[in-house]
Amino acid sequence: MTVELQHPMKPDATPEEIARGRFTSGIRSLILNDLAADMRAAYDRRAAPAFKKEHDREPETSREAHQALRGDPAFNIYSAMRVQAQKMVWASVADSVEREADRLSHEARKAADAPGSLTLEPGLDVPKNVHAIDVHLMPGSYTRGADSLEAGAVYDRGLAVFSMGLMGANLDDIGLSMSQYIKQRFPDFAPSRILDTGCTIGHNTLPWKQAYPDAEVIAIDAAPGPLAYGSARAKMQGQEVHFQQMCADDLGFEDESFDVVWSSMFLHELSKKQRAKAFEEAYRVLKPGGLVIHMELPPNEQMGAFDGFYLDWDSYYNNEPYYKGYRDEVPADLCKKAGFGEDTFFEFVVPSIGIYGEEAVAEAAKGDRAEGVGQETTGRLAEGVMWYGYGAFKK
Repeated sequence: MTVELQHPMKPDATPEEIARGRFTSGIRSLILNDLAADMRAAYDRRAAPAFKKEHDREPETSREAHQALRGDPAFNIYSAMRVQAQKMVWASVADSVEREADRLSHEARKAADAPGSLTLEPGLDVPKNVHAIDVHLMPGSYTRGADSLEAGAVYDRGLAVFSMGLMGANLDDIGLSMSQYIKQRFPDFAPSRILDTGCTIGHNTLPWKQAYPDAEVIAIDAAPGPLAYGSARAKMQGQEVHFQQMCADDLGFEDESFDVVWSSMFLHELSKKQRAKAFEEAYRVLKPGGLVIHMELPPNEQMGAFDGFYLDWDSYYNNEPYYKGYRDEVPADLCKKAGFGEDTFFEFVVPSIGIYGEEAVAEAAKGDRAEGVGQETTGRLAEGVMWYGYGAFKK
């Protein structure tokens, strides 16, 4: 299912473009459900036994599972089709974005006086991992169109096709699920200032404003275009959020100035050095009692060999070079090295609020549900998805 965007910058698509988007979503669903199951069966029946015969043991790591599967017909078909489907996602929306550039700018100007703000830094040295490669195989990456609305529009419309309806009607299921989990698990926690790092266009920023309407919400990213689009998108939806161009590993905020530092699907796009610094910066800007909270893919240490490889696939074939390096790290160690106490660390699995409902999130919020990390639905954009998260409080 292709989601229809919930704001005036949604595409005025032709019937052919609508059909193209639906076809691409359908192909992705086939790949991530049926072909993924075929590849798992091939691993169990052929690849893993062949590896065991050669090495006298089962594959033990993500890398060894990958090694075992390479060359298998099921792996080849899955990988070839997934790469092409990823390219089709961006191609399916590019024409409408180009055709509607003037209209998008007009809609953004109409919303300019609504509450919220946008602050760009023309002199910022945008990191190479943001502009030098086509992340997610998206042509032009996050800096496509410079500071215009182009990159944000392509990302927004592309994600609607990419997500197959599993990220919610407003593509904010991650933010809704996570913010509601935190609100219900820590009912006495009342943040007044929230920071979203690596926000892109703010899909998962706005739910925090909805969960804590009295809080000031600031969202940062290194790429200017998505911020411009995200600011207009937020204003069109009546959400007062302040978007600023900034790097997560060099925050321009005072010490102890936030109650929450949040990110979603961001840490795996940073180098190991950038990531460590981002954790240090989060610790620095948090007030005592403040919370760092991240939604990410579950770590390899808690996954079996095949499921770890399945999530690491993007690092090899989807232009996400830091993906596996991040997943090989241990979340508790990342927090500890930045200064957070071991006894304040927690991790959890929260059901998708859009699929399972608010009651399921409330049930999960009764305590840690980390035992679900290794299951096939955790972190995988497929039927029955659940989200993995972790955090720590600053003493």
